[in-house]
Amino acid sequence: MTHRTLAGAGYARPALLATLAFAAVCLPGTAKAAGAPSAAATEAAAYPARPVRLIAAAAPGGGIDILGRLLAQRLADGWKQQVVVDNRAGSGGLIATELVVRAVPDGQTLLMQSVGVSYVGTLNRNAPFDVLRDLAPVALAASQPSLLGAHPSLQVSKLADLIAQARARPGQLTFGSGGAGGASHMGTELLAHATGIRMVHVPYKGTGPAMAALLSGEVGLGLIGISTALPYVRNGKVRALGVSSATRSSLAQDIPTIAEAGVPGYEFSGWYGVLAPAKTSRPIQERINAGVNAAIRHPEMLQQFAGNGFEPLGGSIDDFRRYFAAEVTKWRRVITEAGIGTQ
Repeated sequence: MTHRTLAGAGYARPALLATLAFAAVCLPGTAKAAGAPSAAATEAAAYPARPVRLIAAAAPGGGIDILGRLLAQRLADGWKQQVVVDNRAGSGGLIATELVVRAVPDGQTLLMQSVGVSYVGTLNRNAPFDVLRDLAPVALAASQPSLLGAHPSLQVSKLADLIAQARARPGQLTFGSGGAGGASHMGTELLAHATGIRMVHVPYKGTGPAMAALLSGEVGLGLIGISTALPYVRNGKVRALGVSSATRSSLAQDIPTIAEAGVPGYEFSGWYGVLAPAKTSRPIQERINAGVNAAIRHPEMLQQFAGNGFEPLGGSIDDFRRYFAAEVTKWRRVITEAGIGTQ
């Protein structure tokens, strides 16, 4: 058999190959031994080696915060490592999202966000990131409907009354939200578009402050996560006009959906998920995904979900990735068709 020789060398290659093969097994850094775990897999096996920072794109008190804290506790139990919730409200999730996009992609900094992350870039044309390019959707955690509530001073008892009053007083009724571009803002804008009414948007720094504004009568309306708003409906401080989901909430079977109450086809349910910087290794993403799926199926977590109006979702990374891409596309179209202003 004739062997090719190295340029300018007078010896055959098999001896060199044997030397390299020996080095691959015995010398670190020369080559990876057959069957040896990759560096990423080894790193993922030890993940998390230190406390994880879960950035919640909302102020304390809203659905993102509530779910983030429930999830952080369960993940910490499963990982035997602390998971710290860091609330970063403002700009419809832009601040929190940018923090995660710019974080080291090692799984130590994660984003707890709602449906708003799928359109934050559409509403903010100058956003310094692209959510499809710069974020990795890792785990879809849960969904929760919102409740459209009115302050008693509006003197409306059903959605039809509100629509009639808004049409009679165009541009005079006010609604609060957890921030421009957030889920409560977008859901209310969709309602206004569907009914042809005009209202004034008053953004706050989080769901908690928006709820406080509704309770005080500073604003007349608010579309707020059902777990946050329902206690105030039950004590008479807020009047429920409808829930945003396609079906009635298990927490409030007596409250009709907005579609049932007079806006056929209306549906807006907020989903919540965990995302990471795009370059986070796949093994670490898989580890996080497995942790979230286990957390949301834990019996105690299911009880906590039921008490807060959350529905567990879960699924694979690829499931969430496809769903997230479809949501980004859908909201680009909705925002354009609804004529919702961008910044």
